[in-house]
Order: sequence, then structure tokens, then C-alpha cells
Amino acid sequence: MNNRRYERRERERTIFNIEAWTPKTELGRDVKEKRVTSIEQVFHDGRKIEEPEIIEALLPDLNSEIIEIANVQRMTKNNRKMKYRATAVVGDGKGHVGVGSGKDVEVKAAIESAILDAKSNVIPIIMGCGSWQCLCGTKHSLPIKVTGRCGSVEVILKPAPRGLGIVANPPVKKMLELAGVKDAWEFSRGRTRAKYNTVLAVYRALGSINEMKNITEKMQ
Repeated sequence: MNNRRYERRERERTIFNIEAWTPKTELGRDVKEKRVTSIEQVFHDGRKIEEPEIIEALLPDLNSEIIEIANVQRMTKNNRKMKYRATAVVGDGKGHVGVGSGKDVEVKAAIESAILDAKSNVIPIIMGCGSWQCLCGTKHSLPIKVTGRCGSVEVILKPAPRGLGIVANPPVKKMLELAGVKDAWEFSRGRTRAKYNTVLAVYRALGSINEMKNITEKMQ
């Protein structure tokens, strides 16, 4: 086993053992020493999450789903080299979601790498009741209509009335469920068979709600 793969697997083992974790960033040290105790505090301060162990410590109830495992090829001087690319989505069902991908010559290693990447990309999701058909005031759907793009894929997410459920294709539905959204409409166009591009478009659409909130706060 080469050194790179050994280091990666050792790192993956420490994710589930916070006490044995040695932070490499200032935020990691703050989390380890209990100076930062909530993920909302991290997002509010605008600090970048560079270690997946931070998410493990602050969001212990995070669940993961593998959206796709695909073959990818790279041409070298000698021949073609094939790897597996896994696409993963993580979420706690309470307003936090992340998307990641990982490549490796082994499927299991690619999946583990994708989950680590997804944990490093966790963002908060602002929820509400933006459907004119409902207006119940509870946080069961999205507050506004949002759009996200990746490659040729465009995804539009609209608030839905309470009790409708998530009307979307399977990858999008899985991701919204992990984010904690209970009711929503999804419309998409482009090459939606590309699941990685689809979930990344959803990720950008959900993240755009936070950007709108930040702009509004700066204008006030």
C-alpha cells in the first residue's frame, strides 16, 4: 500500500474517534478545545471548514447517501487508467447538507473519499413556508424559489404546500430529504442523467438562499 493511500485511510479512522484527532487548522483547534461548540457559530463567523473532523464533532447525527458510482478514464503516455468516481450527499435532516465526490482505483476507497469531501462542503439551509397555497408559517419547505446550474443541468426548486411531499427525481429527492426539506417542487432541464451535475446544481440552488440573506443583511 502506498503512503498516500495509507495516510488517507488513517485519517478516515480518526473521524470516528474525536479524542485521537490532531487538528491542523485554527478552527479545528477551537472545536477540539470546546471554544466553538456549534456549527451555526462557524457559519455566522464565515470560517472555512477544511477538516471533515470538524463536522463530525459538531454534527454527530450526519447521515450519508451514495448517489452514483461511475467509471472515469484518463489517458496517459502508456495506456488508459481507469478509476471509480463516487458522488455522495450528507445531511442531518435539520437544515445542513453537503455534496462531495471522490476518485480511486477501488470502489470502497472512492466512496470514503466522497463522504469526506461532502462533509467538508456542508452548508446551512434556510427553510420556511414560501408557498402561497399554504402559508402555515412552519419550516417545512423553502422560503423562496431558487435556481442552480452545473454544466448543462439547470434545477429549479419551488416551495410546496405542507403535506405534498417532495416531487422530484430520485437523486434530488434524496438530497432534499437529507437537508430536512419535507415539501418541494423540482423542475430540471439539460442532461439530468449526469447525477453529479444534478446534485451539484441542487447544492448551488440551496446555497443561493444564504447568499440572498447575506446581501439583505448588508443592505439593512
